[in-house]
Amino acid sequence: MSYTLHLSKDKKFKKLVDSRDPFVLKKRKDITVYLCASIMSQQLSTKVADVIYKRFLDLYGGKPPVAQQIIDTAPEVLRGIGLSNAKVTYVQNVARFAIEEGLDLKTLDKMSNEEVILYLTRIKGVGKWTAEMLLMFALGREDVFSIDDLGLQNAMIKVYKLDREDKKQFREKLLSISSKWSPFRTYACLHLWHWKDNTPLK
Repeated sequence: MSYTLHLSKDKKFKKLVDSRDPFVLKKRKDITVYLCASIMSQQLSTKVADVIYKRFLDLYGGKPPVAQQIIDTAPEVLRGIGLSNAKVTYVQNVARFAIEEGLDLKTLDKMSNEEVILYLTRIKGVGKWTAEMLLMFALGREDVFSIDDLGLQNAMIKVYKLDREDKKQFREKLLSISSKWSPFRTYACLHLWHWKDNTPLK
């Protein structure tokens, strides 16, 4: 069954699915660089994050670096492209982990979603949300729901007329609604983000 058919069973979700062409998930081989880029973009607008990432690539001749190159880059050079002290440490933590433990697609592909999250959050600077984004956008996993993502929460509040006053009840409602989207929760997230960014302001 295609994911569009499955998600369209939810009447409120059907309009989101119908509003655009189906999404296609892809796998990425450069897991280390993807994680570094995710850390760089935290708490920044997409525009600023893109500028910093371009400066990062420029340090290595415009190409994605290998882990050893990142480790060999002096912290002050990384600070010079606009990274905070903490982010410099976290980016180099990722590179070190890649060399010592392994961050290749082959290794992660063998793990379940929960195992990937546990594995990646051992890296200081990589939280659950970052690991979930990697599952979706770098490993191409179809059934991930990032409950703590504010964009998803806000979209679901509008689509399903939810109230977030009682936090426990709110989370239970989010899980209850999203469980119906399984095994295609990643696609549901993509449609919610797309709808949120394109919905006309009332």
